[in-house]
Amino acid sequence: MNETWTALLYLVAAVCFIIALKGLSSPKSARRGNVIGAAGALVAVLVVFAHERPDRLVLVLLAIAIGGAIGTVAARRVAMTAMPQMVALFNGVGGAAGALVALLELAEGTGDGDMGGVAHLAVTAFTILIGSITFSGSVLTFAKLQELVTGRPMIFPGMRWVAVAAVAGSLATGIWVTFGGSVVGAVLLAVLTLGLGLLLVLPVGGADVPIVISLLNAFSGITVAASGYVLSNVLLIVAGTLVGASGTLLTKMMADAMGRSLVNIMFGAFAGGSTLGSTAESNRPVRSAGPQDVAILLAYARKVIVAPGYGLAVAQAQHTLRDLADELERRGIEVVYAIHPVAGRMPGHMNVLLAEADVPYEKLKEMVEVNPEFRTTDVALVVGANDVVNPAAHAVPGSPIYGMPILDVEHAESIVFLKRSMRPGFAGIENELLFDPKTTLLFGDAKDSLGKLVAAVKGL
Repeated sequence: MNETWTALLYLVAAVCFIIALKGLSSPKSARRGNVIGAAGALVAVLVVFAHERPDRLVLVLLAIAIGGAIGTVAARRVAMTAMPQMVALFNGVGGAAGALVALLELAEGTGDGDMGGVAHLAVTAFTILIGSITFSGSVLTFAKLQELVTGRPMIFPGMRWVAVAAVAGSLATGIWVTFGGSVVGAVLLAVLTLGLGLLLVLPVGGADVPIVISLLNAFSGITVAASGYVLSNVLLIVAGTLVGASGTLLTKMMADAMGRSLVNIMFGAFAGGSTLGSTAESNRPVRSAGPQDVAILLAYARKVIVAPGYGLAVAQAQHTLRDLADELERRGIEVVYAIHPVAGRMPGHMNVLLAEADVPYEKLKEMVEVNPEFRTTDVALVVGANDVVNPAAHAVPGSPIYGMPILDVEHAESIVFLKRSMRPGFAGIENELLFDPKTTLLFGDAKDSLGKLVAAVKGL
């Protein structure tokens, strides 16, 4: 394939990626956007085969087949609660691929002048640096989410000085690679930055993990863009820049949604702060009720706002929640869903979960849009959420979540919490709203409790 057709088809693929990102911005068009993005990726891969004509075609195709099979099985079997872990692994794989490509290109070019140019070597060093950080950081994020290691911030004596030394060593080694083209220096840089990735994620805990996932997603995009420069591939530069830019914007939006700076989120544990406190259950008295009493409260309401959280995902109760909403709507009751930007364990977790249950996207209302409606709401039904509705965010200075915008469920006429127990959320602090006189708690597994509510409402 000649250069003109290659450039033209790369442009087609790049346009597909841009249209895909636009489509993914709305639940209504997300599926179509995904298909368009996949089509663009397929075009890009076919163009590479046609233009480069790889010598080891059989091995390349075999690797694609094995990777495709693993990805297909994993995507079909992964539970919605484990989707953040899968995203973390995807980020890590992207970072590792970019770092390995840079290492191999440097090794193959050593001594024959192919890698010449300080600028080219600087980008190679940068690709290794950011790719290695992304890989090790993503693996540790996966381990935290999968509870293979503790979710608490992990720090050790002298950790900040170790981190400073790792940063200084990485920069010095990067300069060595940039001006010397040393393969040994590049391997050392990879080792140092693998450690730096771990040091970046170790101090992060609890509710801040979604921010790390988003940040590492941006890092993986930057790695791809840098590796595109190393390989002189324009499409990789475009695709990586799109991912890096969107990931950076999402990280900023999520940090704003938590009312904290990114520096505080990533390094707050060094100053003694933490987003994961006690997990002990409270023994203070609360008002609880059975499904029948809660069903009566819901059935005679005019408007119900549902505030979903990670507990809904754990119980896989989204379909049962949809059944309850349908039953209430048949009675003429307005039902909408309040979506907090950081509810769940990754960006958009609740949107994806409810879309899986075919909840109409028009009923999903973002925090800024839905908060004014709580004052005219009869019942706020909180399903598996805690921190994103906790008034401590604006009432308790010094709280781990102080300053974070929340869903204003406290302004509803009545509040119902569906909870397994009195254990706190990720932030590890009590929610005073649970002890409010207008709050009722229905204890139990969310799916089981919602099923009982559906039956009770139907029986009224």
